[in-house]
Amino acid sequence: MTHKERFFGALNREPVDLLAWGDGLWADTHRKYVAQGKMKDKEDAVLHFDMSWRTGGWLSSVADLDFKEQVVEETADTVLKLNGNGATLRHWKNKSGTPEHVDFLVKDRDGWEKHAREKLLATDRRRIPFESYRDSKRKAAAEGRAFLWSGIAPFEQMHPLCGHEYMLMGMALDPDWVKDMVNVYTDMTLRHMDILFAEEGMPDAFWFYEDMGFKERPFMSPAMYEDIVMPGHRKLFDYVHSQGRKVIVHSCGYVAPLVPGLIRAGMDCLQAMEVKAGMDLAKLAGEFGDRISFCGGVDIRVIASNDRTAIDSELERRVLPVLRKGAGYIVQSDHSIPPDVEHDTLVYFFEQGSKLAGRA
Repeated sequence: MTHKERFFGALNREPVDLLAWGDGLWADTHRKYVAQGKMKDKEDAVLHFDMSWRTGGWLSSVADLDFKEQVVEETADTVLKLNGNGATLRHWKNKSGTPEHVDFLVKDRDGWEKHAREKLLATDRRRIPFESYRDSKRKAAAEGRAFLWSGIAPFEQMHPLCGHEYMLMGMALDPDWVKDMVNVYTDMTLRHMDILFAEEGMPDAFWFYEDMGFKERPFMSPAMYEDIVMPGHRKLFDYVHSQGRKVIVHSCGYVAPLVPGLIRAGMDCLQAMEVKAGMDLAKLAGEFGDRISFCGGVDIRVIASNDRTAIDSELERRVLPVLRKGAGYIVQSDHSIPPDVEHDTLVYFFEQGSKLAGRA
């Protein structure tokens, strides 16, 4: 079977010869592998590890595309920047990581209407990465890999504008404001997708990033998700299904309580399932494996131990119950690949994980 056939075998919950596989390397990880002579500088990780899919098409959701990023403060280790969302963020210079949220122009409905809303109503071709989408799509087709449009959906579009705290306070105190943001971002995404696909063709599937949880809790209740965020998801996912394509949703953190709503919105595959946050792949498969497929859910801390016996046990513990439930599964860690994971360990993880197809 080709990589693409294996990938869609998982999404369709059909038998495959090998499980599809893939993951994302941190920039620090790639640099380490290059320094060790395991990879070449700027080498394509998809080709190097023979992964099953490529992605492309990430749209810019920055409110003000004309704003030139400003350096507010700089130290030996960090740089504080003001960006086109009106967000002031502190970035690390010498290591990967999420920037510190320092301040935001948009903190409520007034800030939204004054600083951002109008800018997001216009169609602007600068938001669309035509060339990189075209290149990734062409490569995937030539290599027999699946090609996925990937990008963020409303939750991940809102919090870079106003921060998690203001967004979540808005959900509780002024839900109509947050509903308006969800609607504006959703419509902006759909308008620009239409342009991209009309000119460059449709992808094979869609991958939406929505980190809606932290440790042992989602950021919102299921009722709040269904009232405020789910209408945007449903509109996006209905669009995908109208094109005969499948929806994969990435969500870090603990999001188990939101899964039923995500399924009703139209999610076809859940990705990440972060073990340290409390997610349990086998339990999810037992509850929902007849309706959706799964990607990830293997504890990155075990992979990073570089202990092959422990990795074998972790794969069997997490993945075999999914396959025995008849659910589709794609081999991936529950997060992404940090520098602690040795190159040869990652090769081993993919090889051993893919072979589990024959043990269901």
